[in-house]
Amino acid sequence: MENVNILLVEDNEGDILLTTEALDEAKLSNTLFVVRDGEQAIQFINKQGDFKNAITPDLILLDVNLPKIDGHEVLKYLKSHQDFGQIPIIMLTTSSSYEDINKSYKNHANCYIIKPVEIDQFIKAVTQIESFWIKIVKLPNKS
Repeated sequence: MENVNILLVEDNEGDILLTTEALDEAKLSNTLFVVRDGEQAIQFINKQGDFKNAITPDLILLDVNLPKIDGHEVLKYLKSHQDFGQIPIIMLTTSSSYEDINKSYKNHANCYIIKPVEIDQFIKAVTQIESFWIKIVKLPNKS
């Protein structure tokens, strides 16, 4: 199995730790990159500033509620950009608002997952995300 590069865009340290733990538990071949706000996410994707040597991710886990630039704006930017529109983006957030859900799909999110509150359920959800998107789904070719 080819190494999969995952970008996690998350500002909550606890959720970063849990996501990292869940991905480690799955023991799949992946590299996780973490940025903590929407501005950093766009810089990472565009290989700007501190991220000039960044690797284009194969999969993005994106929170809705982010500082600087919110997840909806990041999603809209990436999906409208010719070079990044094919990258699968999973909205992984605490928001259960139908407005956020509908807005995410309108902006072409590949799926919308509400983060479970219970730690065990959160880890299980992240493990299932990884299992589906890495073991089952065929991701686009790397350019």
